[in-house]
Amino acid sequence: MSGVDPLAHLRELAAVATRSAETLAQEIPEALRLVRSTLESGGTLFFCGNGGSAADAQHIATEYVVRYQRTRRALRAIALTTDTSLLTAAANDFSFEQVFSRQVEALGRAGDLLVVHTTSGNSPNCLRAVEAARALGMRTLALTARDGGAIRGMVDCCLVVPTDRTDRAQELHLAIQHAICDAVDDAAHDVAAG
Repeated sequence: MSGVDPLAHLRELAAVATRSAETLAQEIPEALRLVRSTLESGGTLFFCGNGGSAADAQHIATEYVVRYQRTRRALRAIALTTDTSLLTAAANDFSFEQVFSRQVEALGRAGDLLVVHTTSGNSPNCLRAVEAARALGMRTLALTARDGGAIRGMVDCCLVVPTDRTDRAQELHLAIQHAICDAVDDAAHDVAAG
């Protein structure tokens, strides 16, 4: 029998979730404010990341466009991780560092929000995307871990999950994103009901 205890995994995840709730008590409400104000003003949420973070970016963009817990109007959200023709052309013709920034340059505008998932906070393509977004007057939000990396000092709001483990960070990034989306849904539902 393996020495890996799946229950220990869940206990560790719960402990990181508890630490995140405590250490991010100011940052998560600020992230929610950025998302809400972007959507309320007709802006678009843009999501990006690499690997598992790319999957998270796609996942959360879908929650906004389709639905999360409640049926409400579709909300403007785009994952910059999904167009394989665009991603491979940008990587081939320019560099992999520009696969997200080229899309931000083409699609972004002042009043939009770029949401970056990067557990290291140092992924060059994510840093370039933030630079492109800021040049356009977009607001920026990052979900990261460890010490926050270089991106921490570049964005309007940075959610640094207190862990050195990539898997725990990604699990918590998605949980935080779901919590924010749920709050957005609740507000949208209240408006529709009123």
